[in-house]
Amino acid sequence: MSLFDVEHPIVLGPFGGLSSVALTAAVSEAGGLGSYGLYGYDGDRIRSTIAALRAATSKPFAVNIWLPTGDEVEPNAQHAMFAQALEPFYSAVGLDVPARPERYLPPLEEQVEAILEAAPAVLSFVFGVPSTSLVDEAHRRGIRLVGTATTVAEAVALSSAGVDAVVATGAEAGGHRVSFLKPAEESLVGLFALLPQVVDAVDVPVIAAGGISDRRGVAAAFALGAAGAQVGTAFLATAESAVNDAHRGAIRSTAADDTVLTRAMSGRLARGARNRAVRAIEASGTIAPFPMQNWLSGRFRAAAGEQNLGELQSLWMGQAAPLARYASAREAFDELMAGVPGAE
Repeated sequence: MSLFDVEHPIVLGPFGGLSSVALTAAVSEAGGLGSYGLYGYDGDRIRSTIAALRAATSKPFAVNIWLPTGDEVEPNAQHAMFAQALEPFYSAVGLDVPARPERYLPPLEEQVEAILEAAPAVLSFVFGVPSTSLVDEAHRRGIRLVGTATTVAEAVALSSAGVDAVVATGAEAGGHRVSFLKPAEESLVGLFALLPQVVDAVDVPVIAAGGISDRRGVAAAFALGAAGAQVGTAFLATAESAVNDAHRGAIRSTAADDTVLTRAMSGRLARGARNRAVRAIEASGTIAPFPMQNWLSGRFRAAAGEQNLGELQSLWMGQAAPLARYASAREAFDELMAGVPGAE
């Protein structure tokens, strides 16, 4: 994609909490656009991560952040109640119920300052529209901006704000539904319906995301007007990914109709496998708002990941998970490239 100075129009989906330098670099080295999710990273961690990415690849890569939607909660008196509701999960991984922190997330301003200072080739966003000042400053520093839309209206809002490309993400995609103009439950448009409408509505390149795991999905995306294909789950199952064996195995064994949209793990709607933790939290009816729930569950999920306990993790994956059969990032990349029109 000439827009990003990369050779091929394959984009790695950014994984909040599951990104790895190795996978991001592998996709960029193959000629695509590697991406790294910076959710929850403070300024120092952002700087060190971008430095590690630059040490791993000289090719362009993207970093991704979440924009605030305005409904995020700060640590408050309800923390103890919601934390106690998750006590069985802390106990299962050998942890005490966590005390209330000073904050759940670093300030957006701190993240943006570090990113602008490091000046990666591409900065992508989810959950909103970047401010005019951020768009102007990023462009002044040579940083391309990519917004993410789940509806046509969101794509138009992003294009009007001056982003350089829009990711049209269908409801099939794994992980969080990143809607911001209407509730996520009211923005569940499949990629085949969403993509051509977004292409018709905006004047910037559109990248297709959601349910793409092989050459057939890539070819379909281009037939519907996409300028590129963003792929998450197929790369998440590869050896270079940061996921553990339990998560990798779940991706390869979960049927498309066995994924679920749930608020159980983070307080926001996200697609993944319906494991023991999801079932129990949903049955309890006690789910804290975002980002409190994400922080609270994150304590036991991290420990579960270290212990390879898939039933207590966030097993994020899209509906095309059964097609994610690739051992390495290069194998996945080559299969996806076979669907690009004119690719040799």
